[in-house]
Amino acid sequence: MAKELWVEKYRPERITDYVFKDISQRKQVQNWITDGGIPHLLFSGSPGTGKTTLAKVLINDLGVQEADVLLINASRDNGVDLIRRKITNFSETMPWGDYKVILLDEADYISAEGQAALRGVMEQYHASVRFILTCNYPNKIIPALHSRCQGFHITSLDTNEFTARIAEILIENEVKFELETLDSFVRATYPDLRKTINNVQMAVVDDALAQPEADSMDTSWRLKMVELFKAKQIREARKLIIANCRVDEYEEMYRWLYKNVDMFSDNEDKQDEAIIIIRNGLVKHGQIADPEINLSATLIELEGVRNGQ
Repeated sequence: MAKELWVEKYRPERITDYVFKDISQRKQVQNWITDGGIPHLLFSGSPGTGKTTLAKVLINDLGVQEADVLLINASRDNGVDLIRRKITNFSETMPWGDYKVILLDEADYISAEGQAALRGVMEQYHASVRFILTCNYPNKIIPALHSRCQGFHITSLDTNEFTARIAEILIENEVKFELETLDSFVRATYPDLRKTINNVQMAVVDDALAQPEADSMDTSWRLKMVELFKAKQIREARKLIIANCRVDEYEEMYRWLYKNVDMFSDNEDKQDEAIIIIRNGLVKHGQIADPEINLSATLIELEGVRNGQ
């Protein structure tokens, strides 16, 4: 019998199961459910923070019929044809219930032309269709869509809360673990709770959390990267990052470096220096011809901070 996936086991099914960082957001969502309706919504936040889960449990608790719901992952289907074909065809028929809901997951992948077309659909069918958009980067959503949606930013758990949540899951499943090992998993994929839960489950051997074998999971190189940073082997970490990190993941890597700036120094002044280096690297990321060289140069500068240069 196959093991139950922990990400499914611990996925909320109702709003009462969903953990809100912001109490005012819980009240707002409860009001929508009580009223039986929602405006167009834009859920933003880091990957794995529960944007799509919140959208789905909200749709469930609103009692929207399955036939009135269209789910689209825009990271795979994101052009103007998507708007003209799938969304328009779905929107132009009458709902079975009070209204239809279109959940556009990762809407920041939709092209600017596609977003402009989406604006027109939202206006044309506003009486019978509600849109819920999720995105990692709200700055990639055009202003016209921002103005038509109520923004809802989902804040990540802080690292202590995040680590505690993973520890609770391990304890509940009677898995033994060392805090240092757990810290490596958290650092590798924070704030993506979903990915971290997957990784720790995959690394359970004989009811204990173990460091994964090389290539045992698609993020094993990130765990190795964390161990290299902890060992102050920044040059080796740089080589590992450049060899494995895709260009479309570079922005996330800059953010990871920022969130883990304590790995470069315990001195606060040095950490401030490292933050400025990371900021400069991120700013240049979208401006130069070769992002790989820019990331390499940023890591070399950070190595200098570690070495006190």
